[in-house]
Amino acid sequence: MKKLLLLLLCAGFLHTGPVFGWGREGHETIAKIAERNLTKKAKKRIEKYLGGHSVVYYAKWMDEYRKTPEYAFTDGWHTAPVDAGLRYADELLNPKRGNAVYGLELAVENLKNYRSLTDSAVAVNLKYVIHLVGDMHCPAHIKYTTHDMKYDVLFEDKYHKPHKFYVHSVWDNEIITTTRIWSVSEWADELDRVSKAERQAIAAGTPRDWLHDAAVCCEVQFEWAKPDQQLGQDFLNKALPLVESQIQKAGYRLARILNDLFD
Repeated sequence: MKKLLLLLLCAGFLHTGPVFGWGREGHETIAKIAERNLTKKAKKRIEKYLGGHSVVYYAKWMDEYRKTPEYAFTDGWHTAPVDAGLRYADELLNPKRGNAVYGLELAVENLKNYRSLTDSAVAVNLKYVIHLVGDMHCPAHIKYTTHDMKYDVLFEDKYHKPHKFYVHSVWDNEIITTTRIWSVSEWADELDRVSKAERQAIAAGTPRDWLHDAAVCCEVQFEWAKPDQQLGQDFLNKALPLVESQIQKAGYRLARILNDLFD
């Protein structure tokens, strides 16, 4: 009960400037992959609590509401820290801000008893889960204690000359918007093409295991995009497969959580 009240009513978390993981295209593609892998029973139950909408509809909800007075306490939930061993540890939790793993674990714990909650409480916890699984898989939203992550790069594509970008926004948005012009459904169709056994292997484990996997896979970002480095097509050719792999994994893992809770 204490955890539930904390999640639904807490306020007073400090916050700094916003950081947005994946942008609309990334978050909605993750949710679309998850939707395609929900059981019929889970999908029906989830959409009932979401007012008839799909999980895709609320994929960006947390970014849109994080600065409102009611949900300002979630502003720090969009990143996930890892220690020198690239693992999440409880001592990394800032109690004034929280983080993605903290928020996700809290929401999942609440939803284990969803039948005892009000419909609105179920809905808001679902929205947290849908978004936070995505955020913790974004390279720029994994906070490495062993790397400086606040610097600019010179980013270029076939349409623009090199221009200065905060490296965080390159991973959040620029890689996707300069390389993929598909709809969310088309992108999900391309990424959701592995066997059932592979999907199960990807989705195995816990959110903390998934964060470790993401941190290991995404640490190459510091070799590929160094401070003030000019990033062009060679960078995109390496970065896009990593982004797509992380989006695919997040989609299957989100489906696993939701099926476990609602099937």
